[in-house]
Amino acid sequence: MQGPLLLPGLCFLLSLYGAVTQKTKTSCAKCPPNASCVNNTHCTCDHGYTSGSGQKLFTFPLETCNDINECIPPYSVYCGFNAVCHNVEGSFYCQCVPGYRLHSGNEQFSNSNENTCQDTTSSKTTQGRKELQKIVDKFESLLTNQTLWRTEGKQEISSTATIILRDVESKVLETALKAPEQKVLKIQNDSVAIETQVITDNCSEERKTFNLNVQMNSMDIRCNDIIQGDTQGPSAIAFISYSSFGNIINATFFEEMDKKDQVYLNSQVVSAAIGPKRNVSLSKSVTLTFQHVKMNPSTKKVFCVYWKSTGQGSQWSRDGCFLIHMNKSHTMCNCSHLSSFAVLMALTSQEEDPVLTIITYVGLSVSLLCLLLAALTFLLCKAIQNTSTSLHLQLSLCLFLAHLLFLVGIDRTEPKVLCSIIAGALHYLYLAAFTWMLLEGVHLFLTARNLTVVNYSSINRLMKWIMFPVGYGVPAVTVAISAASWPHLYGTADRCWLHLDQGFMWSFLGPVCAIFSANLVLFILVFWILKRKLSSLNSEVSTIQNTRMLAFKATAQLFILGCTWCLGLLQVGPAAQVMAYLFTIINSLQGFFIFLVYCLLSQQVQKQYQKWFREIVKSKSESETYTLSSKMGPDSKPSEGDVFPGQVKRKY
Repeated sequence: MQGPLLLPGLCFLLSLYGAVTQKTKTSCAKCPPNASCVNNTHCTCDHGYTSGSGQKLFTFPLETCNDINECIPPYSVYCGFNAVCHNVEGSFYCQCVPGYRLHSGNEQFSNSNENTCQDTTSSKTTQGRKELQKIVDKFESLLTNQTLWRTEGKQEISSTATIILRDVESKVLETALKAPEQKVLKIQNDSVAIETQVITDNCSEERKTFNLNVQMNSMDIRCNDIIQGDTQGPSAIAFISYSSFGNIINATFFEEMDKKDQVYLNSQVVSAAIGPKRNVSLSKSVTLTFQHVKMNPSTKKVFCVYWKSTGQGSQWSRDGCFLIHMNKSHTMCNCSHLSSFAVLMALTSQEEDPVLTIITYVGLSVSLLCLLLAALTFLLCKAIQNTSTSLHLQLSLCLFLAHLLFLVGIDRTEPKVLCSIIAGALHYLYLAAFTWMLLEGVHLFLTARNLTVVNYSSINRLMKWIMFPVGYGVPAVTVAISAASWPHLYGTADRCWLHLDQGFMWSFLGPVCAIFSANLVLFILVFWILKRKLSSLNSEVSTIQNTRMLAFKATAQLFILGCTWCLGLLQVGPAAQVMAYLFTIINSLQGFFIFLVYCLLSQQVQKQYQKWFREIVKSKSESETYTLSSKMGPDSKPSEGDVFPGQVKRKY
């Protein structure tokens, strides 16, 4: 039964194979454009084309063959030095750059191994480069001449800079026009880079726009603006980039800004000039692309500026220059005239949040009151006076003075010297507060370690001997070194605090993080020691428990004071607003926390407060009795209706 059943199936498969074979044989007649038939069975794309599917051989009749661009990756044909690649449909060719040609005289070639572009004016090129080198050397000598720039005012500096810029432009154009056969001249060193291009004929469609590149800066200018309608003689365009000239003609020469904005120059200074005619009215704006000196700038204001000469010197101006586009590394500008150009950026001052301002002032006012009460308590309450209390007192005094100075002086940015002094004082006071907190941690550790030793008094003597030199001396040395090294970084445009430039903020955050880490380690050791002693020393349970309670309070203080500045560091990204509120609230209530933990929650202090309250009430009562008796006289007797303090008039 199986034989008769298998025979029809086998016949079906054979017929299907024949149909497929016949279809394949006839598919060569239907190869797509730019493809050829292979063995009458498959199609393949011609040289210079590739299939859309990426297959070398194919039979699918709807396949397409697309042109290969040999001039871009992953192909990137190498044409050799002084030549560029041009893609055409199905092929490509190499062409020498202006000023170079093949030895054979051909204009195009495809094999760089057999063809080399040679300089057509090698002697003139060498002479032109020598002339440019002389210009560059002279500019470097002027740039490094310190005597030249040590003038009394900005006006003399700006005038000298203008003369130098114009002189360099004129001499570069003169050199380019001396050798018009050399279409392109380039030279570069550490301080300046120059590119010139010469046009000796009319502007063709291919040369409608010229692009010049120096030191990652570029300029696009129309050919018609270079020749200025004059086709009788050669015309030249010069593009010059100065690496360090911006340090001299910097952002201080830009007066169109808000005083609170921190404006800085974030590009190299570039100059563009055409010749032989210098009086230029451009038909279309030139496009300038600048590479940033500081990448990924965090700024909200960008200014495209040019060096404008006035009757009183020169300065940066925005007239005729407009911002087109900016990213992390480059800024693109349009300018309607030729001159010297740059990009200025402004670190805009953050807009104040009125809610945060209210929280700050209210919280710090409450904190000041609490710190004052805590300091008076530590001074007057004899029952709690010991080494720990002395440490709390110094910490409270430092925070009190720091908060008070913050309230009255943080916004006093003028005069600059006063603002720097306030910033330095705040730096010192906050560092001193953290140093006293470190001394508290050291004292706690020594106390816990020597609970069972009869030398507790020696610990107190040691702490009294070192605490004042360390507590006030170490912060003074830190601030003195910082002020001597970077005095200009004390005070910003809108706050009398440390500047963010050059990582100067770490002169404060570095010691704070070190103290926070050291105290954290000390407190962990204290708890470990107390846990071990609490299980083995029943006779000193009360002493250990008191020390443990003090350690808990000190640890809480560490997190309140230390974590505050950690929150300040986290004020970035989407959670910046939340962190700002947490930082402000916790920082404003530091004094209240110290008063709460060390005074209001202390049983000894509570008893002392009750005693003082009773004495005040008693003194007031006695004062009222004395006043009443003095009014009645020594011989007078009280009448029936008189009621003395403390008496209640009864009705019968």
